[in-house]
Amino acid sequence: MSTIRPARPVEAVELTALCLRSKAHWGYDAAFMRQSRAALTVTEAMISSGRVLVAETAAGRLAGVAAVARLDECGRFDLSLMFVDPAAIRTGIGRALFKAAVRLAASAGGTSLTILADPFAEAFYRRLGAVRIGEAPSDAIPGRMVPLLEYTINESRS
Repeated sequence: MSTIRPARPVEAVELTALCLRSKAHWGYDAAFMRQSRAALTVTEAMISSGRVLVAETAAGRLAGVAAVARLDECGRFDLSLMFVDPAAIRTGIGRALFKAAVRLAASAGGTSLTILADPFAEAFYRRLGAVRIGEAPSDAIPGRMVPLLEYTINESRS
């Protein structure tokens, strides 16, 4: 069982390491991971915004991280981070984190969540109700296109 709670600024380095482990789980090479590092870095400033969540195991281990960022004043948010520790993949932590991120965006007036998804994660988001709306440039790798999805926030299903 895990608990979803707000991240603490002191956890920034540990959460960055979790993001890097999660991304590397899919077999990306060292060059790719170096290029991705900035996009996978969790900062104390991000955490201080109040929009970063963590999944913590009963033993107190961080097992996942998710963050949302407001895109505009019309209720559009971005799922800016969503990573699960490889040991916790397929345990329900990702689903719980995603639902918590949706609730967080909804509580701030969010009506939709944009997701720039790793190709390995697209099916996960689609199972949760996101729809593919196209492709967009990677935020980490120049010239790489990745799936762009959108999740409509509906209070009854979040």
